[in-house]
Amino acid sequence: MITIGVDAHKTVHAAIAVDEAGQEIGQWRGPNSVSGWHRLLAWAGEQGASRQWGIEGAWSYGRGLAQHLVDMGEMVYEVNARWTAMGRRAARRTGKTDRLDARAVALFVRQEAPDLPVVFAEDESAVLDLLTGEREAALSEGVRLRNQIHALLMHIDPEYKDHLPSLDSQAGMRALENYSAPRPGILHEERAASVRRLAKRLRLAMDQAADLGRQIASRTEEAGFSPLTNLYGVNLLTAGTLAGILGPGQRFNSDARLAAHAGVAPLEASSAGVVRHRLNRGGNRRLNGVLHRIAITQLRGWQPAQDYIARRISEGKSKREAIRALKRYLVRAVWHLWRQCAAGQLHIRPSTAA
Repeated sequence: MITIGVDAHKTVHAAIAVDEAGQEIGQWRGPNSVSGWHRLLAWAGEQGASRQWGIEGAWSYGRGLAQHLVDMGEMVYEVNARWTAMGRRAARRTGKTDRLDARAVALFVRQEAPDLPVVFAEDESAVLDLLTGEREAALSEGVRLRNQIHALLMHIDPEYKDHLPSLDSQAGMRALENYSAPRPGILHEERAASVRRLAKRLRLAMDQAADLGRQIASRTEEAGFSPLTNLYGVNLLTAGTLAGILGPGQRFNSDARLAAHAGVAPLEASSAGVVRHRLNRGGNRRLNGVLHRIAITQLRGWQPAQDYIARRISEGKSKREAIRALKRYLVRAVWHLWRQCAAGQLHIRPSTAA
């Protein structure tokens, strides 16, 4: 079995092939383009017929290559950049180059392939990932614009909150779009004009976020991902976000691997017979954030979660530690519901195609 590691970049990819003994047998470097992907696959065919791939950045700069290889029937694994960094630090020859990175990817896949996330062909979850990412960007833009407006209003009228509606409301946006300076002066008038311009951009961002939210909810239900909403604290928008992050395919064959990917599985730091664990600050921070919001929602309004947190606190855990434990249970629930989604899609697709 030949293992090929790819260090993916915006304009160029570097690849290293190693044999079953971990010995380097070939290297390739070429452009990140369709023609480059074809040349890379042709080069890989010269190294051996039985092969597996590892791509650092399989959902970033290496996404096009990864999907091309999957379409051609190749076995492709997703490799986190942190894992290759650990491999470089442990290597006999230290340093960082594209070649060393690609070699670290290949060696890591050769050793850990059964436990790595597999790259599948993109499906409906990829569309949801695109839409949820765009919606989150629009919401972030809204926060930035509100902060700008707040700073301007503090210069014009420090007590604006006493007579203007909340900037988060529709009434507040209408008031901002028609805002006029309460005091005369060229500078105040220009600041007020700037507030009106920013308010128009804010409305555009919020309207786009609302429209994207409706699309996400509709697509989530149509694609068969609504079983995720069976978990308390998950609506169709959150289900669409989870589907976009988890898909495509069943990349994680156990809830433990999904927990490690989300950064909610504690890392063991035992020594000299003393068993202890430390917080995992790695993993997919976006998924970690979604799980944290679900946990907080459950803690605020769901009695079983409240009872669980109270029990863990009575055992000596801090509230923060108890919430971390709850997030680990949430990962397990999400993983089981995600498998139900996959089973439902397998059942639906043949009849739809017919």
